[in-house]
Amino acid sequence: MRTQVVIIGSGPSGLLLGQLLTLAGIDNLVLDRASKDHILGRVRAGVLEEGTVRLMDEAQSGARMHAEGLPHDGFSLAFDGRDHRIDLHGLTGGKRVLIYGQTELTRDLMDHREQSGASSIYEAGNVKPNDFDGHRPYVTYEKDGVTHRIDCDFIAGCDGFHGVSRKSVPERAIRAFEKVYPFGWLGILADVPPVDHELVYANHPRGFALCSMRSLTRSRYYIQCPLDEKLADWDDERFWDELRRRLPAHHAERVVTGPSFEKSIAPLRSFVAEPMRFNRLFLVGDAAHIVPPTGAKGLNLAASDVHYLFEGLHEHYQDRSNAGLDAYSGRALGRVWKAVRFSWWMTTMLHRFPETSDFDQKIQEAELDYLTHSRAAAMALAENYVGLPF
Repeated sequence: MRTQVVIIGSGPSGLLLGQLLTLAGIDNLVLDRASKDHILGRVRAGVLEEGTVRLMDEAQSGARMHAEGLPHDGFSLAFDGRDHRIDLHGLTGGKRVLIYGQTELTRDLMDHREQSGASSIYEAGNVKPNDFDGHRPYVTYEKDGVTHRIDCDFIAGCDGFHGVSRKSVPERAIRAFEKVYPFGWLGILADVPPVDHELVYANHPRGFALCSMRSLTRSRYYIQCPLDEKLADWDDERFWDELRRRLPAHHAERVVTGPSFEKSIAPLRSFVAEPMRFNRLFLVGDAAHIVPPTGAKGLNLAASDVHYLFEGLHEHYQDRSNAGLDAYSGRALGRVWKAVRFSWWMTTMLHRFPETSDFDQKIQEAELDYLTHSRAAAMALAENYVGLPF
């Protein structure tokens, strides 16, 4: 079998890249070790930057997103028992974010790929990129006990942090930068109305909390917890009680409780692998970088990677120029590191660290006070939150 681009991974970045390539007439095939049901059962973020929304429209997959997504013009920073609203729309000249679950975005892309007739292979075992440092790369995989080979021009590794793409690169050819945070997020999903019409980020002596949503009837809530916390120790009642303790009184009173249908603890880390190109293998999204969810950048960074890579591939096939592909890693990493900085800053400003001294705590309080009383500081926050241009 032969195709022009093999895409390893059918999460949103792989499917988005595949849809853009298909619409441009560039043959591609998506491979994933997981099943469709498993992929659609994963719970992920849902704050979309305008650039991500634009790419979904370019991929002709944004109709349901626009119909069901919730435009947000701001969010609240809660500390000292009060709310401080960040007016994203006013501070950025009319920009906003869109709340739309990553699972739904993935479903939309998956449906449109099937409608287009483009090839996808799920539950592919032992996927392996080969000879990507030469001129004739290929990918092998196993299906139903048979080993298959796909020859191609390029390989896009969109298979996440634990995927095979980055692991296939020789250690000497790649450099990793990592920061592991000393806490995690305990999160739940529940079919209850959200506490507010916009997101609420809360800094509290007991720890960070976030009130988010997937729709007007489905809420996503998080609280900061130690890394060694056991999920079995947190029944729904204990979670709701702790969440209310960390919110200003007027929000706590509005929390509607109900049974959770998903509960998990996620560790927080910052991770970047450099470079993101290895001749004919390109790393995309979580395969190359991870950010704490505090700044809502993970999915959006994957989308900007897709934008840069698609531009390069389109230029290669249409104009016979490799300039875009040669620039891919530098362009992507330039934006990645700015988002890593922003996510690190949001995380350090809003969480309580176990080793924090009295001096450190005063600095955090001064940072929050300055941010909410300086238009210039609030503009910098808003500019990064809605997404830097790409």
